[in-house]
Amino acid sequence: MTSQTSSDCLFCKIVAGEIPGDRVAESERSIAFRDIKPAAPVHVLVVPRRHEPTVGALAAASDVDLADVFRLAAQVADQEGVPDAYRMIVNTGSAAGQTVFHAHVHVLAGVAFTEGRMV
Repeated sequence: MTSQTSSDCLFCKIVAGEIPGDRVAESERSIAFRDIKPAAPVHVLVVPRRHEPTVGALAAASDVDLADVFRLAAQVADQEGVPDAYRMIVNTGSAAGQTVFHAHVHVLAGVAFTEGRMV
């Protein structure tokens, strides 16, 4: 797994405002911004302000931050008009498709998902 520190982490730079991101929501502990390569009409990333490489590492470090990510994800779905029709995806590790090693959740909606169609 690729390791990133907060100083070289893309999402940390977006959180800090060093790199622009299309923010759609934020809380004291997390921010949400649109994915630059959306896989669905609604595709928002929810990231903790705290740098941890994976959701598992975030859970081990701070259950409060982990819970906040999921609360903000639900808020984003509500804001986007899909409170009862969205999917959340977490990729852990490069073999699972994780490319930025800062914990994050993808909130996807706007298409009909089926059991065989993940995105």
